[in-house]
Amino acid sequence: MVSRETPGSPPALPPWLGGSADSLAAYVELLSSDGVTRGLIGPREVTRLWSRHVLNCAVVVDPSVDLVPAGARVVDVGSGAGLPGVVWAIARPDLRVLLIEPLLRRATFLDEAVGSLGLSERVQVWRGRAEDAPAELRGHQVATARAVAPLGRLVRWLTPLLDPGGTMIALKGSTAGSELEGARGEVSDAGIVDARVLQIGQSVVDPPTTVVVGQRRAAE
Repeated sequence: MVSRETPGSPPALPPWLGGSADSLAAYVELLSSDGVTRGLIGPREVTRLWSRHVLNCAVVVDPSVDLVPAGARVVDVGSGAGLPGVVWAIARPDLRVLLIEPLLRRATFLDEAVGSLGLSERVQVWRGRAEDAPAELRGHQVATARAVAPLGRLVRWLTPLLDPGGTMIALKGSTAGSELEGARGEVSDAGIVDARVLQIGQSVVDPPTTVVVGQRRAAE
């Protein structure tokens, strides 16, 4: 039996997230209960779900950051418990999100979460590997992943899911800069250009969220 901890009260949210507060709190509650008992979230993470996970993801789609366009089609590869895809869908009701997850227990959790959070009209769950996604599940404006694979491998999964000129956003840790430098050749070979490291949300989360951003090479 997993001991139940409390995720605590939600922190003060930035104004642009105010309308999503209740839905984000419902998602945090889901992560701290079913997410833990199903092994998707470690029990030690429960008390920092807001800061380390939910807000860490949410700040990336802050409209003022201008990384994710209004009304964008987004794909989240290796979505796991829905980070960042479910958070993005809650925080930005204008987005349409595809969650790709190969493991059955995680995909089942995602299906149930999407339904219980009232996201079914804008969020789809597909169980499978990103590289096996059929043509109808490709062609996104934004492709993202969080803590899924080393960058050199990750770009080979994300790039084919993007439209030419689409944006890759890989949520990474503090070593993102050295990881990018070590994978420059693989990133370029995969068709990603202008790859760079950004830090986002300095006024909301500490440490700020670190992402590797790049664009799929435009069709010639």
